[in-house]
Amino acid sequence: MAVKTDKRISEARAWTYVLLGGILEIVWASGFKYEGIPSIVVLVSLLTSFDLIIRATKALPVGTVYAVFAGMGTLGTTIVEIVMSGGTVSMLRIVFILLLLACIIGLKLSSKGSGA
Repeated sequence: MAVKTDKRISEARAWTYVLLGGILEIVWASGFKYEGIPSIVVLVSLLTSFDLIIRATKALPVGTVYAVFAGMGTLGTTIVEIVMSGGTVSMLRIVFILLLLACIIGLKLSSKGSGA
């Protein structure tokens, strides 16, 4: 009978998982719209991003992890959309993108030392 050990990861590693998961979310979400991203890349990115987020929640609060993950995906896919549409963007949209970025950074900074 195998004994399962409770192997916790460090906060730094957990945040690395969130960062990588967020980047992969941008890949798979963009792949839904742009045919240039092969379906296998979309599928692998989707599964890997969720695996990384699940791992990150072992060391960080799930609400913070999910908010940062979703915020990164929203921010990244919005930037991809702007670039792919020829760079047209309103000043109001830039303000909201920067506000979202500030909220993501604020969540990251406010969770330091909060544990799981």
